[in-house]
Order: sequence, then C-alpha cells, then structure tokens
Amino acid sequence: MKLKALIVDDEYPARKELRFLLQQFDNVEVVGEATNAQEAMTLIKALDYSILFLDIEMPGMNGLELGARIRELPKPPKIIFVTAYDEYAVKAFDVEAIDYLLKPIDEKRLARAIAKVEKAILQQQQKADEAGAEERGADDGPALGPVPGNIKIDRIPAEKQGKTVLVNEADIIYAFTEQDYVYIKTFSDRLFTRYTLKELEKRLNPQVFFRTHRCYIVNLHKVREIVPFFNGTYTLIVEDQEKSEVPVSRANAKKLKKILGM
Repeated sequence: MKLKALIVDDEYPARKELRFLLQQFDNVEVVGEATNAQEAMTLIKALDYSILFLDIEMPGMNGLELGARIRELPKPPKIIFVTAYDEYAVKAFDVEAIDYLLKPIDEKRLARAIAKVEKAILQQQQKADEAGAEERGADDGPALGPVPGNIKIDRIPAEKQGKTVLVNEADIIYAFTEQDYVYIKTFSDRLFTRYTLKELEKRLNPQVFFRTHRCYIVNLHKVREIVPFFNGTYTLIVEDQEKSEVPVSRANAKKLKKILGM
C-alpha cells in the first residue's frame, strides 16, 4: 500500500523537515504541499490523497476548520495534525483525526501515526470487500464446491513496505503487540499484521507456538536460551538477527516448564 501524502503548513522550514522525515517511509509518497487551507482544499478535490499532514495555526482558515470541511467530502484523506500547540488535541479528534503530533516531530511517534493510518485504511478496505462479497453472494445464489473458510494454509499475511506478503509459519520467530498493533518478527524483519494476538494464537500451530505472555507468542523451535528472571518468570533468547528477548510470565512459565520437561 502506497500512501499519497499532502503536507499543509504555512511555514516552509516545517514542510521541508516533515518531507525529509517522510523519506524514510517506503509506503509514503509526498505528492503535494500547500501553504494554506484554500490551496489544500483545491488539491484534495483534484486528487485522492490517503493522508493529510495538517498544521493548525495558519493564516485565514485554520487546520481545525479545514478538517471539518474535509469530513464532508465523499472520500476524505486521513488527517494527522502536526502543530507546536498541545491545547487543540481534543478539538482535533472532534474532526476524527487519526493522530496529533507535536513539533519538533519525534520519528517514532511519526511511525506510529503512519501505522495507524495504514491500519485504518486496511480495515476500511476489508469492510468494503466483505460488503461486496455479501452482495455478490446474494446475487449469485447458493455457492458450489468447498467453503473458503474451511481452507487452512500455514502462511500468515503481513504488511511489508506497502505490500502484503505471506509469511511461512516456520519463519515466524515470535509475534507481539506494541502500541495496540500486532507485529510478526522473522529473522530479519518486523512485519505489521491485521490479526489480533488472540486470532494469531488460534491460527498458528499449537504444537509449535506458545503464548508466553499476554503480549507475546513464540515459536518454541526458535528458542535459543531460557534465562531465569525474577519471581518465577523467565526470559527467552530467540534465534532472530538481534537475539531478541521474549518475556515469559509467571503463570505461563509453569506451563512452559511442563512442556519442555524442566
């Protein structure tokens, strides 16, 4: 998925800095800049933008007013406010902003905001696909042949640089949650997935994958070391590039010891 971005800010240095920061994201393409709300609205009506980085304090119509107008469009872009002022945060979410970033921009916060946009768009597309499938099903009459829901493959769809890739279960070192998002860790990659951790736990082979913690599922074939931590907990050193550490909660440590015969 390639996110088409529009930057709206009346200050050139701010636009330049944000454009520079966005260059590190392969799934974001800055295709427009505007210095005020009027310019921005003209550009938005001419092109379907995925994401709008919007300043609040601007001459004429401010960013909040522009955000309210954008909501009325048939296909509005997702809005991330970028401002030096924190007092507008509540009003920003009144116009259904995806996120609210303070200047100077923190790169990790920016990455999380972009991930939120990507997730929101994917969920939108999924709902549209499901609605379309229901309509086609109603028109086509009873389906023949095997039910797709009965098909099970040992691959997990995940997002990498704007594309959906199918990850072999055997290549998954562990899965984890971070900031309300779920990621799959392979030897060298960290990939976003639309599954919840609970859904992944049901989908992955229970003979191989173990829920070590409320935020982690680990491939037991990829565990390198088991290190006692404190109060009955453990840390697993796994066989990815970084030799990552996966926590084992006290309750799950007992189950793990039983599985491993410790």
